[in-house]
This record gives sequence, structure tokens and C-alpha cells, in this order.
Amino acid sequence: MNPFQGHDIDARARQLLRSLIAQYLSDGEPVGSRTLARSSGLEVSPATIRNIMADLEEAGLVASPHTSAGRIPTPRGLRLFVDSLLELKPLAREDMAFLQRELPPHQTSTRDLVGNASNLLSAMTRFAGVVSVPRQADFPLRHIDFVGLPDARVLVILVFSDNQVQNRVVQLTKPIEAGELEQTANYLNSQFAGFRLADIRAHLLIELREAGSQLNSLLASTVELASASFASDGEGDDVLVSGQTNLMGYSELADIERLRDLFDAFQQKRDMLQLMEMCVKAPGVRLFIGEESGFSALDGCSVVTATYGAGGRMLGAIGVIGPTRMAYERVIPVVQATAGLLSDALNRAAATS
Repeated sequence: MNPFQGHDIDARARQLLRSLIAQYLSDGEPVGSRTLARSSGLEVSPATIRNIMADLEEAGLVASPHTSAGRIPTPRGLRLFVDSLLELKPLAREDMAFLQRELPPHQTSTRDLVGNASNLLSAMTRFAGVVSVPRQADFPLRHIDFVGLPDARVLVILVFSDNQVQNRVVQLTKPIEAGELEQTANYLNSQFAGFRLADIRAHLLIELREAGSQLNSLLASTVELASASFASDGEGDDVLVSGQTNLMGYSELADIERLRDLFDAFQQKRDMLQLMEMCVKAPGVRLFIGEESGFSALDGCSVVTATYGAGGRMLGAIGVIGPTRMAYERVIPVVQATAGLLSDALNRAAATS
């Protein structure tokens, strides 16, 4: 029976595995027993090291490429390393200062702000940066205006707390006079400013059921307008990817078919959206190594993400995609710090708007 079954490895094997992975992450080459004997700091013979490596290989934590007598960590070995052997350190002061300087809250829009954060992550890690863009409906409504159009249509102007403006054209069964439009806008602004669209829709349904409500005291056509203004527009989430070409420089991802699948996933975005949505549902830092993501295009990659939010709500996730051979001890703090600063910037932007 393998002594490392279940990954309950002893201190000596743990030290050897940590040394092997550190060496592999540094130079990308298979690590031999003699190298481990020098780098591990353990006073054991190369023969003993070979025996321990054989047990680690049987446990699925390391593998021997057919072209070399050395060994490399498997995704399972990397998972064990990250979960229990990795020693994370705070982000370097100069890196934190750079992020704080380059991620100000006064971007022109929330989309610009999160896009800038993704670009910064890509630049700092030399991997692909990825970020899910918040749905506009996640932000509270600040103000609503109506502009009458020909043919019983009305332009609805929604201004959100993050200063984004969304325009919708609503088709009504009959025209509404300008005075009625103003009356309806005044009522909605007084009652629902500061609410999110989903909450406004829920309140409107309650009001419409109450025969004596103020909303029902307006003309039937304005009730129709109010309902249509906050109807779901089918707005879907979006994900921004930056620095994809960085991945072409890593030998682990140099296979043309693998790169084609990966770039197709970036372009189609469906898998990226599902992955980021999965991360948002579990706040904090998430790490997927190889096939752990569940998406075949990412089988040869590691994905590190962290959630961000504002006003006590999770709005999205941000992270990097790179080869499984990455400096996890640096990448994880960079992603975590960027997500925190992005949340701070969104909160400050909301407070000053």
C-alpha cells in the first residue's frame, strides 16, 4: 500500500515535494534526485530520495516525463502544494503602491474601472487578465426621466448610482401627454430612488395590486409606462479578457490546437462567463488547476480569481489565466489585492457621486 495514499505525507516527503515544485515552477524543467538532494536541505541519500519520489509518483502527486529521469508535479501535486505547502506573503509595498496609483475611482464608468483592473492584472502577472462586468441592474437607481416620442413611444432615461446612463424605448398602447410623463417621473423618483431595478419591479407589483395606491391614481397609460420602464431587458453579464497574447509565450501552452481552443473560449465568452459566475457565488479567492475548472479549453491552465463588490454586495470576479506553472505565491496576493482595491474604488465612486 502506498504510504501517501490520501496525501497524508510525512514531513520528509512534504519537504521534498515542496522543493521539487519550487524548482519546477522556477525553471520549468523536470527535477532529478540529485538536484533535490542539494536543494531540499535534507540529509538523505539520492537513493532514499528516489524511493520517496517513487511513492509520490504512485500517489499521483508527481510524474516522470518519458524524455527525462526527473519528475514534475501533477495538477494533483500542485493542488496539495497550494493548499498546504505554499507560504503566501503580503504583496510587496511597491506593487501595492503601483496598483493604488493605477486604479483610481474616477474612471469614466464602472466598465472602464473593471477593464482597467483586468489590464493591470495582466501587466503585473504577464498572464491573461479576466473580469466579469457587473450588470447595470446591480446598481441602485438614482434618477429616471421620460421623453415623449412619436407613435406612442417613450424614451426612458435611467441614471444609476455609478453614473452610468441607460436609455430604453418603450412602446405604449396610446400616447402620454408631457405633463403626465413629468408627474410619473416625479412619483417614481420620490418613491424608488436608491432601489435596484429588481426591487423596484417587486414594489410596483405590490402597488398595482392595491386599488388605492398613488400609482393607480395616475392614468392607466402611466401605470403601463412605469411597469415597462423597469421590466427586465434581458441584459446579460459580460466578461472582459486582456493580455491573451501573453499566453503564447509559454512553452506549456505552445500547442497550436490548445491555443486555438483557449482563444476560442476567450472569444465566445460562454465558458468564461460560467466560470466567473461560479466564482462570484463563492466569495473570496478561488484557484482552479488544470481540469478543475470543468472547461476543457482550460485543462492546461491555472485560473486564480477573487470576488469584488460594493455596498455589501458581490458584483463580479476578477482574476488571471495562465499556465499551471505559475508563481502562485506572488500571483494569488496580486489577484487578492487587485480585487480589494477594485471594491474600494467602486465604493468611493458611489460615495462621491
